Amino acid sequence: MPVVDESERRQALAEFLRTRRARLHPADVGLSGAGRRRTPGLRREEVAELANIGVSWYTLLEQGRDVRPSREVLRSVAQALRLTATETAHLFTLAGQEPPTQTPPDAEHVSPALRRVVDALNPHPAFLIGRRWDALIWNQAADLLLQFHEPCPPHDQNVVWRFFVRGARTIDLHWQTQAQQLVAQFRADYARYPSDASFQALITDLQALSPQFQQWWAQHDVRGLPDGPRAMRHPLLGFVEFEHVTFQMSASSDLRVKVYVASPATAAKLEQALSASS
Repeated sequence: MPVVDESERRQALAEFLRTRRARLHPADVGLSGAGRRRTPGLRREEVAELANIGVSWYTLLEQGRDVRPSREVLRSVAQALRLTATETAHLFTLAGQEPPTQTPPDAEHVSPALRRVVDALNPHPAFLIGRRWDALIWNQAADLLLQFHEPCPPHDQNVVWRFFVRGARTIDLHWQTQAQQLVAQFRADYARYPSDASFQALITDLQALSPQFQQWWAQHDVRGLPDGPRAMRHPLLGFVEFEHVTFQMSASSDLRVKVYVASPATAAKLEQALSASS
């Protein structure tokens, strides 16, 4: 089993490097673009030159071979490929330079105090997600907005799964942009648990559900958890808008509270709907 995991890790590293190299143009890194190119992006020898490492060494990395790059080499490659901070962290994880893969806990503990905090955020929708992006708890406003109480088999509480199932309803006004960002965020978290069977099952089902998810997953884009505006056309509330923010718990990096801070008009709609349902 460990051999399979190691081979998959090296292959993921190879694919990540190839996709990052393909997206760059010579002008992006101060190189001349002269000469015909059969494939898009930089050549391997150009990346190696920029990183000040041997071409054969870099080629072995892109081939998924059993090589052990040092932290200095990884930093040079990240700089050569113009990786973001999130992408650089992802590169180190795939290269085995992060701490050993964490073993997922049997259960994700939610303290009573944290439950009270999430509830107190009404009428602003708020919910807590765990390592696999399952919604562990949510307040009434979040349930009204995202309808967590409705079955969504086979991954009822998973935020990513629900988002792609819900996409067909055209609730998010900028669904495709939000979906691409979500996949990139989810891939960055998945890299921490490559041996988690529940992660693998979810990804397999998502790929079967959505050709778009399958396409974006194969691109190996990674990113952190950005804040930003969200606008939706809700079947009960009509047009609603929020500022989306995420808070990471100090006790566990796997637990994050996601809050949709409602605009004044949207907050008034939510308060009215919550009062009517109480």
